[in-house]
Amino acid sequence: MLIDSHAHLDSPRYAEDREAVLARAWQAGVGAVLAIGIGEGPAEMHQARDLCREFNAKRAAGSSLPRLYASAGIYPHTTPEADNEALAKLDALLAEPEVIACGEIGLDYYHEGASRTVQRQGLMRQIEIAAARKRPIAIHCRGTKESTDAWADLFPVLDSFWARTGLGGILHCFGAEYEQARRALDMGFLVSFAGNLTYPKAQRLREVAARLPLDGLLVETDAPWLAPAAQRGQRNEPALVVETARTLAGLLKVAEDELAAATSENFWRLFQLGPNVGN
Repeated sequence: MLIDSHAHLDSPRYAEDREAVLARAWQAGVGAVLAIGIGEGPAEMHQARDLCREFNAKRAAGSSLPRLYASAGIYPHTTPEADNEALAKLDALLAEPEVIACGEIGLDYYHEGASRTVQRQGLMRQIEIAAARKRPIAIHCRGTKESTDAWADLFPVLDSFWARTGLGGILHCFGAEYEQARRALDMGFLVSFAGNLTYPKAQRLREVAARLPLDGLLVETDAPWLAPAAQRGQRNEPALVVETARTLAGLLKVAEDELAAATSENFWRLFQLGPNVGN
């Protein structure tokens, strides 16, 4: 079984067929999905948790669906909305048993949005809450074009406020260089690859992935975005994490089953969960 470690299941793009999407994931061999709880802003952070409750209940009743887990967080470009009320909501969500991660949080300098200062402040405040709740963090980090400027700002924050917790986390949709991946692995993070790993122009990213240890990796879809090359331009969904896993297995020169088992074990280890997805 594979795990999709990052999917936005609360997207309106799944409003008409969300259960069918999850059923296809199960049929494709996806045993669990981490539903990312950022919504369109803090007011919607709870939606991923609600989906977990809804579909895990259906699963318990006999439906063939993946086990869902949730995160909650305030995305870099909505950090201007990270007021005391929003942060209190985040804190309360991280106390819920379904919500196993804080994220995606981080820095995004690629798109116009919140100022860099506001993003860093929002990240630090959320890290404090995650640390108190003992929840790993899911990091989004994207610099300006062909630049690692966001990473240069991210690591001092992690070094100062996160490394000492020992909680680790996930570098979601990794797209930087080996140096950044190695530094994060040394801090207890897992590096997660999405469908863009399969794109023809992503050779540099594939070269980075090929150098990383199997026990430090995850796969994801970032659905509904970043569909793999064969489905590019279409709506992405958790079933398609199989395509990214196949590419990653080829780069590491391991069997697909071995890649699936290892990345699943990495997920369970990070979140201190049992490997039985029926739990």
